[in-house]
Amino acid sequence: MVWASTNLRPLPGSERLNWEGFARSAPELASLGEELLNRTGLCLLGTLRKDGWPRISPCEPFIVDGELMLGMMWQSKKALDLLRDPRLVVHTTQCDRSGTDGDFKLYGRALDVRDPTRRGRYADALKAKIDWSPSEPYHLFSMDIERAGYIKFGPGQRVLRWTPRQGVTGIRHPDD
Repeated sequence: MVWASTNLRPLPGSERLNWEGFARSAPELASLGEELLNRTGLCLLGTLRKDGWPRISPCEPFIVDGELMLGMMWQSKKALDLLRDPRLVVHTTQCDRSGTDGDFKLYGRALDVRDPTRRGRYADALKAKIDWSPSEPYHLFSMDIERAGYIKFGPGQRVLRWTPRQGVTGIRHPDD
């Protein structure tokens, strides 16, 4: 496993999964997340700046060949963050302060995608979906998923959490 930065190693005994593996492990949660990611075509990407402060940036997530892919402009601050420290959070966009659409979050690490074939499939997927594809150079990352969560407020409120070791667990909603 090669992360964008090689100075961080997995914890002993920890498992990491791509989107396809996550969806097999937590199909309902992955379905909720994919629906929310596709609804707006945007996510909020949390990275760590060089000085240690968090950075939040918009990003367009695409699921391509079982991988959650995040493309970025060449040398953008968020891409440089991930090349230096691959830890990230992906959060669905929320446009309703009541939270009735639900919030979906993924926590994990970015992997720098350099393989020309995978980059080509990503570009083809973008062309098919939004009639545009990036030209080189650009940054492309896939995500190793370590944890996930979902919370929905209002009618049908619920909270779900997922880890590779514990699977999906429902937890007490803060409004209960």
